[in-house]
Amino acid sequence: MSYSYSLLARALLPEMMLVAGALLALTYDLILGRRHTLGERRSAALWIGATALVAALYDSVSIGVLGPVYGHTLRLDQLALATRVGVLGLALLTLGVAAGVKATRHPAEYVAIILFATTGFTLMAAAQHLLVAFVALELASLSLYVLAGFDKDRRESAEAALKYFLFGGMATAFLLFGFSLIYGATGELDLTRIALVLGHNKMTLLLALALVMVLVAFGFKAAAAPFHLWAPDAYEGAPTPSAALIASASKLAGFTLFLRLLWPGLGALAGDISTAGNTGGWLTLVALLAGASLLLGNLAALAQSNIRRLLAYSAIAHTGAMLLGVIAAQIAGAGPLFYYVATYGVATAGAFGVIAVLETNGGGQKITDLAGLSRRSPLLAGCLAVFILSLAGIPPLAGFFGKFAVFAAALKVGGVAGPAGWLTMLAIALSAVALYYYLVVLKQALVAAPAPANSGRIRVPAAAAFTLVVAAALIVVLGLFPSLLLNFFELRPV
Repeated sequence: MSYSYSLLARALLPEMMLVAGALLALTYDLILGRRHTLGERRSAALWIGATALVAALYDSVSIGVLGPVYGHTLRLDQLALATRVGVLGLALLTLGVAAGVKATRHPAEYVAIILFATTGFTLMAAAQHLLVAFVALELASLSLYVLAGFDKDRRESAEAALKYFLFGGMATAFLLFGFSLIYGATGELDLTRIALVLGHNKMTLLLALALVMVLVAFGFKAAAAPFHLWAPDAYEGAPTPSAALIASASKLAGFTLFLRLLWPGLGALAGDISTAGNTGGWLTLVALLAGASLLLGNLAALAQSNIRRLLAYSAIAHTGAMLLGVIAAQIAGAGPLFYYVATYGVATAGAFGVIAVLETNGGGQKITDLAGLSRRSPLLAGCLAVFILSLAGIPPLAGFFGKFAVFAAALKVGGVAGPAGWLTMLAIALSAVALYYYLVVLKQALVAAPAPANSGRIRVPAAAAFTLVVAAALIVVLGLFPSLLLNFFELRPV
């Protein structure tokens, strides 16, 4: 088994760039930034953060696929590379969203914590060892708790951070307990070795309890019903860039980590749901989480008048569809799930970018505050239309092909008559419900007349405008050419 430190340093070069960027932003602001205005300090912090992310992105692509690293502690395969590039790109979009909001009093600290969170995300993408996975997940989670409560002037931000922290801490306890039971049952922490041990053992009560603990933790982290209660308050109260990062990069890294944990690591305990009579294993639990998330997320979104809470409940519904991608990964591999989560992340981050600009120009969080957006800012209205229609799954945008790829893959697990087929039919039926509440948003933005108090033109900062246009272009291009992402993955089980 190889423990090459030079190979490890090369594999972790993107993380080094992110940490160096965070430290540089803090050092610059401490030594030189205090002499400048708040706007100048924010611009410097954003530029340093963007430079660090671009450097990490370049390093990730140049490193490419290395395979197992440092005794199988990390695994830089196609999924890890794609997820690294995805979360770094989504973090760049987050910085662009931050350029369109009111400057915080601590811009360097805010950018540094975003970089620390992104470091956790990139490590989650490559983690092949339970301890590395846990440390990476907690680095990302603790950073997100701070980001959610960063706006000290708003009570809602403090409430969002507190709820997020309490639910996240509970999820951490479940996850650590589940990992300890897995170690107790197998005597291993490396996912490859765990898979070998489980391949020769049958399901025991200890392993069943470990599976429940891990999936409960996963449900909390992914905001799957019934473990979703933190999500609406966190989406509503967190600063807009923080909410964008939570809804996009966090979800992409989390699904990659748990996909790697469940299939290569715990695949021997998956069970079989190809037919209605076959149950047992974690596939049954994942199917239950998927069904509950699809139902609760779509139905609860119908009652929302706050745009952020609507996005939160729609995120829960999308989580249910993504769990179908986890189920289908046994046949179709990671490609359909990655495409879905990545394009969903771009659309959601873009939607929060539009909300950020509106809030800076005096708008609120009500859906009715979008009234007349097409007259006040055609750029914002056009970008929002692309993002919302993609989330609704309208062709030829990327959201449609994401759903199509996942649903088509899920139907191969036992066909239409199997449990996966039933869930797919449920997801397709509830897509009509989702289309209704998404069209309500677009009706306000594109058709409704603006209120007299909100009839003035909206000023869009150049950085925010560039970010939104890039995000909208990505949605269109990836929708027209889905093979750009799907063909990157080999069609094989993970």
